[in-house]
Amino acid sequence: MASKRYTARVIRDVDPAELRPLRPWRRRFCIWGLFVLLTVVMTWPNARVLATHSIEHQDIFFNIWRLAWVHHALVTSPSHLFDANQFHPEKRVLAYSDAMLLESFIAAPLFAMRLPPMLVHNLLLLGAIASSGIGMFALARYLWRDDAAAVLAGIIFAFAPYRFAHYMHMELQWTMWIPWAFWAMHRTLETGRLKFGVLTGLFIALQMVSSVYYGIFLVVLLAIVGLVQLVRVAPAARAATAGAFAAGAVLTIGVAAIYSKPYREATARVGVRSLPEIFEYSAKPSSYLRVTHGNYLYGRSRADGAELSLFPGYVPALLALAAVALMRPSVLVMSYVLGLALAFDLSLGLNGLVYPWLHGHITVFKGLRAPARASIFFLLFLAVLAARVCAGALPSLRPRLRAAAIVAATAVVMLEYWVVPLRLMAYPVRPPVYEFLARQPDGVVIEFPVPRLDRLPGHDGRYAYFSIYHWKPLANGYSGYYPPSYLNRMERMVTFPDRRSLDQLRADGVRYIVVHESSYIRPLEAATILDSLARAGVRPIARLHDGWGAATVFELK
Repeated sequence: MASKRYTARVIRDVDPAELRPLRPWRRRFCIWGLFVLLTVVMTWPNARVLATHSIEHQDIFFNIWRLAWVHHALVTSPSHLFDANQFHPEKRVLAYSDAMLLESFIAAPLFAMRLPPMLVHNLLLLGAIASSGIGMFALARYLWRDDAAAVLAGIIFAFAPYRFAHYMHMELQWTMWIPWAFWAMHRTLETGRLKFGVLTGLFIALQMVSSVYYGIFLVVLLAIVGLVQLVRVAPAARAATAGAFAAGAVLTIGVAAIYSKPYREATARVGVRSLPEIFEYSAKPSSYLRVTHGNYLYGRSRADGAELSLFPGYVPALLALAAVALMRPSVLVMSYVLGLALAFDLSLGLNGLVYPWLHGHITVFKGLRAPARASIFFLLFLAVLAARVCAGALPSLRPRLRAAAIVAATAVVMLEYWVVPLRLMAYPVRPPVYEFLARQPDGVVIEFPVPRLDRLPGHDGRYAYFSIYHWKPLANGYSGYYPPSYLNRMERMVTFPDRRSLDQLRADGVRYIVVHESSYIRPLEAATILDSLARAGVRPIARLHDGWGAATVFELK
């Protein structure tokens, strides 16, 4: 009955007589296991040191701090969830960057089990990559009814160089809800059933609370692709389909209204992104030929910035081109071609055609710094089209030849995406100086050296991470925005530790000053600061290891 209803409503791109039944659950477990294994292999040796290592980047510190803060807030004061402990005395500072709320809720029970913070971080990071591949497999499998082609699509979406360029950005790896939103959209068009419309809205909402960037782009692209495909629905069924989508839209809008409230408040305090900043992170067509350092074939001698290195691979691009040029045209394929073109243009940001209009007319786009991140949707549409040509053209080959062709294509794509073993570093856990701070009476902490205003963020990401071991308010801060109070404080700290800077710290309510001696470029500078603080009457109370070297803690009366 389902297939008859389907063909009455929608003309499929593949002949229903050729469709093979879905695999049983044991085959699905095999697919899940395959993508977990591929994730381990493609990110090696991260799986070998899950509890201790990651790549060296300030955003790794920031990721762990955000995950740990949400757990801390949930067990201490849930009503102050967004009033995180950095940028003292500012409030709602968790909204200065993507709060990664869904990731943090999932991490909370892991922190409650007292798992190492880096283990929690890496499980969520690698799990997101594997889950994104599985979600892409499900979408391509549904569209083309071909397991091998769907595996190829999952590999393109999960392991393209974009993933490794943003390996330090936890929220940008959480893309598994995107293909599921497209799957639910297709199911709604197919059946007109309310539950699939609601599922569409739910997956959009889940993507939004996983990554604000992707949630915003998903709404735009899903709406355009869905509207094009609406013409495939029988006229008598369009009202029911529209009603199902409307129910999903209500769910999405409700979640967005609640979740965006702290972000709107933050924007009112710190403003929106400047045009030069958006231009800096807007892609150019040449960005799709740029590969980050570490790619085995193309990136060994390249060190292009992460945001503008959007190389999708030559083989996936050729397969997608073949899907358009050689395969029978259809509304389904053309809608994904349109999505591909629109995602490409959105990634161009202010260099493109659509984004300038969106930026000028829709407020939420004024808060996005990096339009180039829309290229993840370019990869999704590219993967769907590449899978189409494999599913549609290769079945005419003999079984062994077909298997060999798909294995060869998959192998070449993985070789194009292969990275040399990731360079990982061990992150310190509970350094003695922070265990000492945890035992001290309540008080605001500031850590030195602080960054100059023209050299932000300095070591502030590291300081935020280490605050998870004491949870005292922190005058330092690391985020996508910087409040005026923090910038004014940093300006006063240029002459630290003179009387003017110490008076500023007293006015800010600072009680503990931590001086990281090994973090100063010139050793004599640290010695001079320690001596000046002592002569100013600021009492040293401990000198302990901070994970890299010695740090002295002072108490400011």
